[in-house]
Amino acid sequence: MLKKLINIGIKAKKASKNKVDKKKKNKVLKKYLQLINKNKKNILRENNKDIEFAIRNNLPENLISRLTLNDKKIIEIKASISKIIKLNDPTNNIIDKWKRPNGLIIKKVSTPIGVIGIIYESRPNVTSDVASLCFKSGNVVILRGGSEAYNSNRILANLFRDALRINNIDKNYVQIIKDKNRKSVDYMLSKMKNFIDVIIPRGGKNLVKKVQDLSSVPIIGHLEGICHTYIDKDADLNMAINVVHNAKLRNTSICGATETILIHKKIVKKFCNPILEKLTNNNCKIFADNIIKKNFNGKSKLAKEKNWSTEYLSAKVSVKSVNNILDAINHINKYGTMHTDSIITRNKKNANLFLKNIKSSIAMHNTSTQFADGGEFGFGGEVGISTNTMPPRGPVGLNQLISYKYEVLGKGQIRN
Repeated sequence: MLKKLINIGIKAKKASKNKVDKKKKNKVLKKYLQLINKNKKNILRENNKDIEFAIRNNLPENLISRLTLNDKKIIEIKASISKIIKLNDPTNNIIDKWKRPNGLIIKKVSTPIGVIGIIYESRPNVTSDVASLCFKSGNVVILRGGSEAYNSNRILANLFRDALRINNIDKNYVQIIKDKNRKSVDYMLSKMKNFIDVIIPRGGKNLVKKVQDLSSVPIIGHLEGICHTYIDKDADLNMAINVVHNAKLRNTSICGATETILIHKKIVKKFCNPILEKLTNNNCKIFADNIIKKNFNGKSKLAKEKNWSTEYLSAKVSVKSVNNILDAINHINKYGTMHTDSIITRNKKNANLFLKNIKSSIAMHNTSTQFADGGEFGFGGEVGISTNTMPPRGPVGLNQLISYKYEVLGKGQIRN
């Protein structure tokens, strides 16, 4: 197994030496779109094999939902690729340029990162998104999807390789690890540092924790998405009802779903019931602190300490009253995961205080945490979301998949 992976690494490094110009990149992506159109029936057939495997093995419903492809999801995949085609190439651009007193001209120029390893679960659209984003940003990618999406991932990756081959570009710009054995992930993390420049995990807490523990190369990613929506004393009630409902229930299985609602104590009596009733009417379970439980007319369970640090990824939510905005900020900074947190308020001073003081990679005002997504940010898609303190942070799209170097131009200057 290790020998096969090393061979993949060697091919990846070799491919990365072949620079592709901007026009050729878009030609490949357009061909990829055509091949997906042409092979839609084949893609759905392969995906059906994965769904049958998932059902036979009693995999959770939310995982099967993320795994499933249909006409709508194929349209979304194609739309994402089309957006990436329209985006400017982020490589070989002069980010900054200046002249020193000694006549040296210094340019800061964007470059690809190199070889990116992606380890992911469930979602086959990650295969097409990541392959397209990495290729357009000049990076070679090694994909290792979950065994539950094996057939779907393989056909989407192979179609991209066909698009590369048809355009006379090294098809190893995109490679997929076909070995289903979990040891292949261990080897990828611990034995391939000579071939992979950065690892990006996309999946559940267990996968990301494993990557963090084992990886010998830098990681871009996040462990959990414990996202908060804080309803300030100056919030608009109708806005709060609609935003909270969307933030929690639009899609409960994504990392940008709100997992904790914080409500200013001064508005608990007025806001608590209309907001939570809309959730419970849509089968959402409430874990409430004493004050919320006392004021809410519907069903709720008393929250325990562990609820404040729980990522449910389902129709469950923790609800807590807070004394003021600083109390809300402190709660978020203590229990949050620096992913995405939002404040609902008409008070601009409070909004600014919140945006500037929470540690999150994405801070929001008067909107749903479910907008934490590279596509929604106009990035054309994303390879994941990073909660690292060092950049990149937030959605990692096309312009975040680059590094830079300094080009220094002289006329024979020597240093004194």
